Amino acid sequence: MSAPALQDIRACFEGAIPGVVATCSAEGVPNVAYISQVFYVDERHVALSFQFFNKTRQNIQANPYATTLVLHPGTARFYRLHLRYVRTETEGPLFEGMRAQLAGIASHTGMQGVFRLLGSDVYQVEEIEALEGDPLPPPPPRTHLLGAVRRTGERLARCTGLDEALNVLLASLNEHLGIRHAMVLMLDPAAQRLYTVASCGYPTSGVGSEIGVGQGVIGMAARERTPVRIGYMTTAALYSQAMRSSFDANVPDFEPVTEIPYPGLAQPQSQLAVPIASSSRMLGVLFVESTQELQFSFEDEDALVAIAGHLGAVIDLTQAATESTDGTAAPAAPASASAPAAVPPLAVRHFPANDSIFFGDSYVIKGVAGAILWKLLRDHRQLGRTEFSNRELRLDPALKLPDVTDNLEARLLLLQRRLAEQGAAVRMEKTGRGRFRLVLQRPVELIEV
Repeated sequence: MSAPALQDIRACFEGAIPGVVATCSAEGVPNVAYISQVFYVDERHVALSFQFFNKTRQNIQANPYATTLVLHPGTARFYRLHLRYVRTETEGPLFEGMRAQLAGIASHTGMQGVFRLLGSDVYQVEEIEALEGDPLPPPPPRTHLLGAVRRTGERLARCTGLDEALNVLLASLNEHLGIRHAMVLMLDPAAQRLYTVASCGYPTSGVGSEIGVGQGVIGMAARERTPVRIGYMTTAALYSQAMRSSFDANVPDFEPVTEIPYPGLAQPQSQLAVPIASSSRMLGVLFVESTQELQFSFEDEDALVAIAGHLGAVIDLTQAATESTDGTAAPAAPASASAPAAVPPLAVRHFPANDSIFFGDSYVIKGVAGAILWKLLRDHRQLGRTEFSNRELRLDPALKLPDVTDNLEARLLLLQRRLAEQGAAVRMEKTGRGRFRLVLQRPVELIEV
């Protein structure tokens, strides 16, 4: 039997079944241990998780050769890899990706706090043996992924705005890849947080829910700019906590609830987070999950990385087009854009500490999007304005937007969708490229807290 190439047996490294590693001391004494992770690095290297295997570690330091036994989850064939130790990484994309996957293993086996990754031991694969046996027939190859990437890319290329692009993306994931649960989060580089701008497959949209860079699978994918894939159960409670949008502690004598419910599955079995980037800039994260174990293979990861690249380019192009054309005059507002005077006013409360906005006692939004909404409402009250442009917001020093890379269009889309979820009392309508209208269905009372 001819020896397979490492990329041909990548399914063995999905983590469904633990591998076995054998080492030998300088005196010739062997040691065998189960290993949490055998991680595919490239066509010639794998990485083993360095945790608490002291004897294995001691043997490798004295004798840098090892063998590991892995099992293909689809065919049940065993493969023996002959390895030579190269180096240990304690930071960077490889280490963070392995650490995130290890968190999934730990939560699945009740070993949180015990499974702590100390390093990623990188080995060169010198030989691969396919062991004798009676394996199952290999599963049929997946041939539709490249076509799915092409059709999704073509649809994204025709989009003229971020709202349209996000809707097309989620629809394409469902139609072409069979992905039912997905969300897109955009990066706030100043706050180092990601906020949900679109989702599908959940009872609630979760638009506005947040996670810190470096927190959870999504946060690690953003921080390390690398895909993170877990094929088994993660702890929903910890993930929900990581997604919490917490209120700034320096607001005196007031503790409003500013948490927007995270839209994720209660018991996910597979998760994949892919960074969205363009021109070496991190823009956000595309996140998908499933109730089925091992739902997303490395081939799905490759497809979503390509799709995320298309989305990043579209985001940059639509942002540039908006910034270059939104200075033109906006059309006059219709009479319906003004609020009727007969209905009672809506109390809108603003907390300057973090620009949180409440409609009555209901939390709406915070941060830059909250500051934008407060500006629009104040300009309406003081000047009677209803027509606005992206460019004037960009140039307003009070909003303290860092630069064009902050993606103002994404913040406005987040605000528009949050207002739509709150009802029709206050909403935003797009009137052209880089222009929008503030529509009030009832008077508002602005309260600065």
